[in-house]
This record gives sequence, structure tokens and C-alpha cells, in this order.
Amino acid sequence: MGSYIKILLGAGLWGFIAIFVKELATIGFSEMEIVALRVGWAAIFLLLIGLMRKGSIQPLKKPRDMIYFVGTGIVSIVFFNWCYFKAMNEMNISLAVILLYTSPVFVTILSYLLLKEGMNKKKVISVFGTILGCGLIAGIGSGSLDVITPLGVIVGLGSGFFYALYSIFSKFALKTYHSFAITFYTFLFAIIFLVPITQLWNKWELIINPQALLYSTGLGLIPTVVAFLLYTSGLNKVDSSKAAILSTVEPLIATLLGVLMYHEKLSMVQLFGSLLIVASFIIVQLPSRRNPVRDMKTMGI
Repeated sequence: MGSYIKILLGAGLWGFIAIFVKELATIGFSEMEIVALRVGWAAIFLLLIGLMRKGSIQPLKKPRDMIYFVGTGIVSIVFFNWCYFKAMNEMNISLAVILLYTSPVFVTILSYLLLKEGMNKKKVISVFGTILGCGLIAGIGSGSLDVITPLGVIVGLGSGFFYALYSIFSKFALKTYHSFAITFYTFLFAIIFLVPITQLWNKWELIINPQALLYSTGLGLIPTVVAFLLYTSGLNKVDSSKAAILSTVEPLIATLLGVLMYHEKLSMVQLFGSLLIVASFIIVQLPSRRNPVRDMKTMGI
């Protein structure tokens, strides 16, 4: 029972990301700067944890292995976070989170095209269910377009796509490195890329502002590092498919957060579309005898 609670707590913490993102945006940070703050603090916290846990941070075995972490850190995490945070500022929090949950469908398609993994009836149903759900969220046939923007839908789907790339790159990295090392190098490569891009040193006075410092360190610690540790700890005794289904507590919490704190509303059509995407997510995670689906959130990013 303790492992299930850890997974629920870890996934639940992901649902609170919007609080930190919206507060940092109000203070004056752009979406990409918020991404830099998140990955920067996460890298620092993971480094400290790695130093305390001997052997957690594996040295790079070959220079060419850096391509794995360019993929997970820059191609995936940087652009996944940017799209995700941008979507939160363009539409309802709940819709932004739901569109992130299209990631398993992108993994299914990419795995079929790049890794030559099989395509079965369950995966096909999940793909079409997700497409239909996205259409309903976008307001097809409902006339309810006041809570979304075209850009919001595009970057929302982008968050799912770039998060899916994390799973693809990680499958190659896991052949050589364990999950904690992959996570650490992912954030390390991301912040090395983001510092010169965002030029955060120009906002140093704003960064050390007590309120900004509170939310930026909180973003890097609570819904990132702590959530990761809880979730991966729970995975030790819980099947990945069950853990993935439990992780759907994230959009539930995000929806409640949007309603209670930001007075957001969803039309019945959009609500049905959201439920359809979550159902498709659960379907694709259900174990199969011939081709079990790996958990999308094993790394807890």
C-alpha cells in the first residue's frame, strides 16, 4: 500500500506545477526562463542527492553517449517544458495537462516508425481515441473556443510530442545508464543549453528576489525532484502499467486547481474530450501478453 501512496503523491505533485509557473510568469519571467529555472534548480538538487548516494551519478562512458542526453535534455525536456508552460498561459490548466497526456500516443507512433515495435488493436484504438479527444477539446462542434487559442492547442500537443521523445531517447540510454544518472544528465545538459539562450544573468536581481526565489526553488524541488523520487520509489513494488494509470491523478488535481484557484470552466464537450484522452492513455498502458507497454513516467519528469 505504501508504494501506491508514493506513486499517487508523486503524480499529485506534478499537478501543482501550474501554481509555480503562473506565479513566476506574473513576477516577470518568460516561459523559456521559467524552464531554465526549473531545470537549473533540479540539476542542483539532483547533484546534491547524487553526491550523497555514492554511485548514483555514473560517469559518461563514451563521448558519443552525450547524444542521448542532448536528446533527453535539449530536444525533449527543454521544448516539452516550454510548450507545457506556454500552453498553461494560453488555455485552462486542465486542458494543458490533458494535452500533455497525448504523449503515449506519440510514443506508440514513434516506436512503430523508429523502433519497429508492433501495432495492435489496443494501440490503434488509443490513437484514434486521443485524436477524437483533441478535436473535442479544440471545440469542434461545440462553439466553445473562448478558453483556448490555436497556439494553445499547438503547443499543448507539442508538449505531448516532445515528452514522447524523452521516452524514445531514454530507451537507448537505458542500455548503458540507470534511471537516476539519465535524469541527472538530462537536466544538466538542459541547463547548459538554456543559460546562454535565456541569458538569465541579466535578471539576476529578479532571480534573487525572495518571492521569485521561493517559487523557482519550489518548482525545481517539489513537482520535479521530490515528485521524481516518490514516483520512482513507488515503482519498485508496483507494475509500471499500474503506476501509469495511478498517475492520472495529475490531470484531476490540475483540473481542481484550475477551478478552485483560477476559476476556470470547461464545456461538457471539452470535458468529454478530456475523459476520452485519459481513457486512451489508460488503454495504451494496460499490459499486453505479447508486447507490454512501458510506463511513460518512469523517469518522473
